[in-house]
Amino acid sequence: MTDFHIRPGDEVAEALRAGRPVVALESTIVSHGLPRPENLRVARQIERAVRDVGAVPATIGMVGGRLVVGLDDAELTRLATADGVAKLSVRDLAVAAATGADGATTVAATSAVAAAAGIRVFATGGLGGVHREAAQTFDESADLTTLARTPIAVVCAGVKSILDVGATLERMETLGVGVVGYRTRRFPGFFVTDGGFDLDWSVDSPEQVAAVLAARAAHGVQTGGLVVANPLPVDEQLDRDLHDRTLADGLARLERAGVTGKAVTPYLLAHFHSATQGASLAVNVRLVLRNADLAARIAVAAARSAA
Repeated sequence: MTDFHIRPGDEVAEALRAGRPVVALESTIVSHGLPRPENLRVARQIERAVRDVGAVPATIGMVGGRLVVGLDDAELTRLATADGVAKLSVRDLAVAAATGADGATTVAATSAVAAAAGIRVFATGGLGGVHREAAQTFDESADLTTLARTPIAVVCAGVKSILDVGATLERMETLGVGVVGYRTRRFPGFFVTDGGFDLDWSVDSPEQVAAVLAARAAHGVQTGGLVVANPLPVDEQLDRDLHDRTLADGLARLERAGVTGKAVTPYLLAHFHSATQGASLAVNVRLVLRNADLAARIAVAAARSAA
């Protein structure tokens, strides 16, 4: 009989048993979000950023139908270099496991698997959310509904700026997903520092985020996730005018090409990479590394306070 259990990597399993800090990392950025061969180099760099702060990285993915929490380097290389790696949201996990697929987990799937494994902090680039024209298409990322029922803190640079940011924030409020800005009262816009919307709450340190997580657990009322929105410094963002021109052009191309569903985000991110001559890719890497660093600091602070 096939074993469909989640398999923690040896290092992650030991860290969880010992109460050491662990940070979950997604694998879609490795298989679908970055071009080869940069994807594997950056994946290793993200894990190193977590280790440098004193936490254990747990990159999550599916290898031959087995969900692995803490891919080893050979498994990470396989997902980074193989053709036909599936992009797995929560709804895809069981089918992919039963068919023995290789798959990379989205924010939604990574959050769900990490929480099931006992990991409470997750670093990513940007969340999915409500797509533009969602009033007609009903196109909304499973990231939002998954976070509504998953007790995990997600450190991100807001939601991808190709989405309807205002509608996404409204949906998170409706779904009960907490949102705090890290040293800001403005919601970040992924490639750009300011996504154009105010936030009700701000936190100033990893210790303060850890205290929020402890309070949520103690109250026992909120069952969903916490989004820690970590903006890029202004001098590290993508040039704002270049961003706006590229986004407008990309949306027009998207409509002409009739691209929909899961293909929208990879299409627009590839367009940004091409139209900005790689500048958006450099920004993407910077923000993911910053988020990994902050998530590791939060995980360390949470482990210290629980000791």
